[in-house]
This record gives sequence, C-alpha cells and structure tokens, in this order.
Amino acid sequence: MNIRPLNDRVIVKRLEEERTSPGGIVIPDSATEKPSRGEILAIGPGKTLDNGQVRALAVKAGDKVLFGKYAGTEVKIDGQEILVMREEDIIAVLED
Repeated sequence: MNIRPLNDRVIVKRLEEERTSPGGIVIPDSATEKPSRGEILAIGPGKTLDNGQVRALAVKAGDKVLFGKYAGTEVKIDGQEILVMREEDIIAVLED
C-alpha cells in the first residue's frame, strides 16, 4: 500500500479485539464493538505552527495506540480497511 498522510495525520490499522471474555466465554461478532486499538502504519511530516515551523509528531510508524471510538475516517485501500486520523485523536501509546 502506497499512501502518504499529510500534515499531522496518521494512518492506523485497527487491531483485532479479543473474542473471548476473561471468564472464557466466546463473544460473537455481532456483539463486539469496533476495536479502539491500532498500529500506526505511516505518519505525516508534522503540524505546521503559526510561525511556519513544523512540529514533528510524537508517534512513529509501528507504535500501538489507543484512539477514540469515533476517531478518524475509515478508508478502504487495496482491500484493507484503514483509518486516517489526526495525531490529536490518539489517546495514548501502548508500551510493551
């Protein structure tokens, strides 16, 4: 996939949520919500500030992140669903 986000936007691929509960119950697809975790595939150059300087993003490609339920715009490219969102829509970076 060849896609290059602009400004402070990032490309995120949703990570699959667990299909079983902590008690071992299998959750059907119809009862699961869209995951709010993802992996960053690409980042833009950064946010342009009022003085014309570009501030680099705090995230990088490969980071696993949490984002809001309605964050970003869903796009389908090469048969793969991805999200295009601003850096400010990212809530946290997941550390290993």
